[in-house]
Amino acid sequence: MTLPAEVVTARLRLPLWTRREVEAMRAGERLPGWHPDFPRQDDLDAASLWAEGDPWGPRSIVRGVTTLGSIGFFGAPERHDDRVLGPAPETEVGYGLVAQAWGWGFATEALTALLALADGEGVRVRASVEPTNARSLRVLAKCGFTRLRGPDEDGNLVLARPLPAGGPTSGSGSAPGSAAGSVPRLER
Repeated sequence: MTLPAEVVTARLRLPLWTRREVEAMRAGERLPGWHPDFPRQDDLDAASLWAEGDPWGPRSIVRGVTTLGSIGFFGAPERHDDRVLGPAPETEVGYGLVAQAWGWGFATEALTALLALADGEGVRVRASVEPTNARSLRVLAKCGFTRLRGPDEDGNLVLARPLPAGGPTSGSGSAPGSAAGSVPRLER
């Protein structure tokens, strides 16, 4: 299973992090093109997941020439047997933006693009979110995360997104129940 080094959407680029970017984050340096509030603490945490050449690793969320945040999977997919959704390769996704980029739909756009790639590989995706993070819960709902698994060891809600019906290559990348104006209900 492989994903491209850079994903491009209508308004964003999602390039995999480079060694130079990760070294700069770890050293507390600033690089040209980074928003003044980037990296955030979550971005620094994601740097611990980085491995050179790993297509399932962290990526920048870039609008124009400015890095506004990060998104990525927490490693290559592994088999997971969900008692409702059944067995499938699965990985976790995380994302975050600087506060100035909130409310523009960038997180939804970036996540939708990565989910389309995961769908094409037949990989189910889960996410963990703080129960009070209403913005992130809305992003996940828009992107089809409808399976509520309950809390993790840190008290975060764990949500899973079912694979599209018809198999890994039949999905268009759109999330089930994500038509404009609709919010999918969470299943227990």
